[in-house]
Amino acid sequence: MSDFSSVRIFLCTRPTKMNQGVDKLARQAEEIFAQDPLSGHLFLFLSRDRDQIKILFWDRDGFCIWHKRLEAGTFQLPRAADNEQGIELSELQLNRLLSGLDLESGRRRRRYHRVS
Repeated sequence: MSDFSSVRIFLCTRPTKMNQGVDKLARQAEEIFAQDPLSGHLFLFLSRDRDQIKILFWDRDGFCIWHKRLEAGTFQLPRAADNEQGIELSELQLNRLLSGLDLESGRRRRRYHRVS
C-alpha cells in the first residue's frame, strides 16, 4: 500500500465481534459499505465496549489486519444517523480516533498512562 492519496476510510458503526477473521470482516466490508475489500481502502471495526479496533486492508497480495486493544478508555464513535451501519472518515478523523483525541474538539480523551 504505497499510494495513500486514493485510500478511503470506512468505519462500521455497529459493534463487531473481535474474534472475526479476515473472511468475515471482508464480507462485512462488502455488505455494509458496498465496497470491494481488495480495493486497498481501510475498513475499521470496533468492539461492543469500544476498547478494541480492527483495521482490515488489502496490501497488494494479501489481507492485513491491524488490531489495537486499549488498556484504559474507549475509542470515540463519530456521530452517525441512527440506522447508519457505516460511515466514511477523513484522514484527520482516523488520526484523532487512533491517537485518543476527541473527534470534534481535538482534546485528549482518557487513556492508559504508564507510571515510570
